[in-house]
Amino acid sequence: MDNKAIRKEMRQKRQSLSAPQQADASHGLARQLCRLPVFLFGKNIAFYLANDGEIDPRIAMGIAEAAGKACHLPVLHPLKQNRLHFVRHRTGQPLTANRFGIAEPPLRRNRIVPLLAIDVVLLPMVAFDRQGNRLGMGGGFYDRTLSQSFRLTKFIGLAHSCQETDSIAPQPWDIPLQAIVTERDIIQIR
Repeated sequence: MDNKAIRKEMRQKRQSLSAPQQADASHGLARQLCRLPVFLFGKNIAFYLANDGEIDPRIAMGIAEAAGKACHLPVLHPLKQNRLHFVRHRTGQPLTANRFGIAEPPLRRNRIVPLLAIDVVLLPMVAFDRQGNRLGMGGGFYDRTLSQSFRLTKFIGLAHSCQETDSIAPQPWDIPLQAIVTERDIIQIR
C-alpha cells in the first residue's frame, strides 16, 4: 500500500474512535509517557493539541505542568511556509484557531522557545511501523522545523495503537524518532 492509501486508511481509523475510546486512549497515553525516562526527566516538553482524531496528550501535559515542567505548543510560523515555532503555554491560557482550524496559542516573541531549549518534542502521527517510520498529515511541518534541531532534543511519536501498519517507506527528509508511544506501549527505536 502506498503512503497516500495508508494515510487515508489510518485517518479513518482514528476518526472512527468514539469519545469514550479517545478518553481511554488519552489516559493510557499519559500512563505510558510517565514510564518514559525522557518524559520524566525532561524539563521542557513540546506537546500538541489533538486534531482530526489524533491521540490527545492533554492529560500528560497536565501531569507535566503539575511536576513543574515547561510545556510548549506548536504555532504556525507567520512567514516561513510549512514551519513551526514552539511557544510556552499553560493550561487555561487563550488559544485561537490557525488557518487549518487547529487551536494554538498566540504568537508572541517573548514566548517563543528555541529548539535548542526543548528536551522532548511529542509529534502527532497518522501512521507508524515498528521500525520507527512514520507518516504525518503530509505538510512536512515537523520535518522542516525539526531538521534545524540539535541531537540532544528527543523526538517521540504519539499515536493510537490502531494506527500501526506493517511497513512505511521512509523519506530522506523524515526526522528519526527515538520512540513511539501509544495508549498500550512504548516502542523504543534503535
